[in-house]
Amino acid sequence: MTDSRRLSETVHRAIADEANEVLISAASAWEITTKHRLGKLPGADLIAADVAEAIANQGFDELAITVDDASRAGALPGPHRDPFDRMLIAQALTHNLVFISNESLFDRYGVRRLW
Repeated sequence: MTDSRRLSETVHRAIADEANEVLISAASAWEITTKHRLGKLPGADLIAADVAEAIANQGFDELAITVDDASRAGALPGPHRDPFDRMLIAQALTHNLVFISNESLFDRYGVRRLW
């Protein structure tokens, strides 16, 4: 939401396609506000101040974290230690979602990834 130039053209098209529902995980809100608080996301002041409003202003929908999501994230195998990424992987798998990311590490988990 702060630097869309970093997204691929494929991702831009997918987000712009009104036939696609764009979901933003509660885990992403948690990660944004945590990293902003730690000074790792300079320039994200407005987004971090009200992530829900920023999501709504973009026309995106919220994806809540369920107990099933949390259980799956905790049980995921492998070396990936980032709790935010593990939750996003679990949600993508549990809800059969396409995950937007440039990180090929997610492919090891069988996530359908778009970049």
